[in-house]
Amino acid sequence: MLHRFTQNGYNIALDVCSGAVHVLDKLSYELAAFVDENMSKEPPVSAVSELSQNYGKAEIDEAWAELYELFKAGVLCSKDDYERYCNSDAKAPIKSLCLNVAHDCNLRCKYCFASTGDFGGGRKLMPFEVGKAALDFLVENSAKRHNLEVDFFGGEPLMNFDVVKRLVEYGRSIEKEHGKHFRFTLTTNGILLDDDKIDFINREMHNIVLSIDGRREVNDAMRPHVDGRGSYDEIIEKYKKLVVRRNGGEYYVRGTYTHKNLDFAADVLHLADEGFDQISVEPVVSDGSSPYALQVKDLPQIFDEYEKLAKAFIERKNKGRGFNFFHFMLDLDGGPCILKLLRGCGCGNEYVAVTPEGDIYPCHQFVGQDGMIMGNVLKETGTFTNELKTSFSKANIFTKQGCSECWARYFCTGGCNANNQLYCGDMLKPLKITCELQKKRLECALMIKAALAENQEV
Repeated sequence: MLHRFTQNGYNIALDVCSGAVHVLDKLSYELAAFVDENMSKEPPVSAVSELSQNYGKAEIDEAWAELYELFKAGVLCSKDDYERYCNSDAKAPIKSLCLNVAHDCNLRCKYCFASTGDFGGGRKLMPFEVGKAALDFLVENSAKRHNLEVDFFGGEPLMNFDVVKRLVEYGRSIEKEHGKHFRFTLTTNGILLDDDKIDFINREMHNIVLSIDGRREVNDAMRPHVDGRGSYDEIIEKYKKLVVRRNGGEYYVRGTYTHKNLDFAADVLHLADEGFDQISVEPVVSDGSSPYALQVKDLPQIFDEYEKLAKAFIERKNKGRGFNFFHFMLDLDGGPCILKLLRGCGCGNEYVAVTPEGDIYPCHQFVGQDGMIMGNVLKETGTFTNELKTSFSKANIFTKQGCSECWARYFCTGGCNANNQLYCGDMLKPLKITCELQKKRLECALMIKAALAENQEV
């Protein structure tokens, strides 16, 4: 399969199955529309007939010959060889754990998927004993994996900071005994950050996610306190301090755009202007009846914003003021392994979440959903069933509806299983609006690769 598109003056063809990207001149781009898996050495009569009005026969033959060389090299309309791997080693050891240490929050974000922090089950904090049992559970179910990932999540995890510190200490104390290494991360809204917490985070956390929606007016409209006060002015300088003290360590600022700020490129660039160079601003996913929900009618404006952002991304990179934007980060050379290409994040299989009560869910976004408890980490009541794990291990682009025919399948993996389940009633049925957003982001990312490869400023 070949996906062709034109953006920002570039004629681009993506060979879907090999991942090869070709930047073509106008004639070759038009000829590529006639290429398929049965490409022959001579151009089709239909191609010559259609294009001969604007190009000579010799030009057409020469351009076709160049495309044919790419075809023979296996980087143009290459065959899909991946389906045979889709059931290989379906169930994998668990390597990642989301610890919901706080089902409570000191903000009331209007688009919050977690019901303003309590996941619909009442406000509570995780006891140390539950977190300790969760770390033991991860070690016991990780087989031979050495690096284990633990994300402290909420709600707002800094509301339970003492337990976070004790769990990090416990994790470090058992690493050598079990031949493991914990990579701790933490996601925070920043309200409770102070110097001591910043120092601890920068010492112990492999990565840190800092929530902020961009410009002050956008952030404060969406991320207010319980009493309605904005949060921007409380967190922006704390975030800057944390990043400076992190001294190059991994982090990113993470925001959400909604129907209320479809000009979200301005929010991304605002964060870059404030000195943050690792940025993710992602589309809200919510019930279509919500005033914040993205609508199909919003797509043209959203697409324009992504293209605007892509141009700014290139311009700033070429001027030495570059930043990374999560959805434009595309590794075409050393990307994920085959199984990762097919299955994506691994939720419910390699990755699970644990609630303050010790209940195990396929991921943090499944918490509270009926029928999604996989067990409990507490030994006295603990159970863990492989039934759901098996179901999640089989979720891939060859079992999800329509994905095996989509050009973006090896970059998308069929969307978020939790969002599919919640909004489409089936984790194997992708949410269409997110599919369209993903495809647009991928086109922008591919265009950026082409532009930067030429070191061309736009």
